[in-house]
Amino acid sequence: MPSDLNKMDILLFGVNHKTAPVEVRERLALRDTDPPALKLFHDLPACVEVVFLSTCNRVEVIAGTNDLEAAREQITKTWQACSGVNPDVFRESTYTYSGTEAVRHVFRVASSLDSMVVGEPQILGQLKDAYRNASEANCSGHILNKLMHKAFSTAKRIRTETRIASQAVSISYAAVELAKKIFGDLNGKSALLVGAGEMAELAAQHLKTNGIDELIVANRTLERAIELAKSLDGKAVSLKELEDVLVDVDIVISSTGAPGLVIKKEQVKRIMRPRRHRLLFFIDIAVPRDIDPGINDIDNVYLFDIDELKEVVEENKAERQKEAVRAERIVESEVIKFKSWMKSLDIVPIIKRLQEKAETVRQRELKRTLKNLKGLNDKEKKAIEKLSLSLVNKILHDPIIFIKKGATEKQRDEALAMVCRIFGLNGTGVDAMSIDDFIEKKKGQKNCNAKRMN
Repeated sequence: MPSDLNKMDILLFGVNHKTAPVEVRERLALRDTDPPALKLFHDLPACVEVVFLSTCNRVEVIAGTNDLEAAREQITKTWQACSGVNPDVFRESTYTYSGTEAVRHVFRVASSLDSMVVGEPQILGQLKDAYRNASEANCSGHILNKLMHKAFSTAKRIRTETRIASQAVSISYAAVELAKKIFGDLNGKSALLVGAGEMAELAAQHLKTNGIDELIVANRTLERAIELAKSLDGKAVSLKELEDVLVDVDIVISSTGAPGLVIKKEQVKRIMRPRRHRLLFFIDIAVPRDIDPGINDIDNVYLFDIDELKEVVEENKAERQKEAVRAERIVESEVIKFKSWMKSLDIVPIIKRLQEKAETVRQRELKRTLKNLKGLNDKEKKAIEKLSLSLVNKILHDPIIFIKKGATEKQRDEALAMVCRIFGLNGTGVDAMSIDDFIEKKKGQKNCNAKRMN
């Protein structure tokens, strides 16, 4: 379908963690379709532009279209058929937004306001990857290019102007943040992970990100300890070596899932003398607990368990929700700007025609002038051409700004009509109608446009 920018609208069709379980989201991700999902939707007649976003928590089709209802119908039919999801389940699991609501949703997604964990940074990178794929496949155009770039700048503005991502909201992240508060800086420090499960791995990744110098993994199964240590550029030890390792490390994070205590008070008391009573920080994120709570009685030893970390996480979630209110205000201001840009697209054909007419006149007069001037060298001819181009651009500058800067749609229409009459652009509107008819047609479309963007 050919693109007509001043008639384009935005449609978003999606499913996420709030509307469907993982088994439905997995099927709607269309990972094994031929052609791939991005091309599948872009090939639909009503979808002029497409970005396809697929993550573990959401799958969304973002389309630029000249026919909103046709695009909605075609995406529904194609997506449901290719996924094999029951039609009733598909209808109950999916949501659609168009116009301003679609823009708002994309901005909220990019800013992680619609994420399972508000403020998490991963979704922005995933959206950028989806847009890059669409751009490289020539599936994104003028409308979605603008939408995506504004979504990215909105997300950046929110992270700059709010503290929505500054508090730890996962147990593993909170554990590392506590370690940073105790030591001030993790550079040059060493950490011991007791256990090699998912929680330990997440904690290890956060430690590496924050500059930990040495990472040691101890696990009941040495093979798993070696596997995790290798992936983290650390080293592995067995649980039998635990007491020897405790002499040298600064931070211990334990999450074994063992039925009894793995680190006891007597062990810690024994290693404090060879440590010369250097500060030792324990974080127990296991259930049941791995570390004897009695070690808190030992000087220069600090222990936090999972319940204390959960308190930190809940407090931080509450803080993020407060920051989210500020972030929502930023989203609304950016949505208004984008809405104004969309509405300005209907003046593009007139501006283009004005520039084309001016260029035609410039070329004709330049040709006539150069023909009458004998003996000019190439440098002088280029200087005259440059002068003519500069004059035309300067003359057109104010009329174009006059059209664009109309405070209201009515004022912009009046400015458009005035400029068209002054520059003799009658007959250059849609379907070569007179400018008066063009303005009347625009007025008749206002209700339709208002409904489309609201």
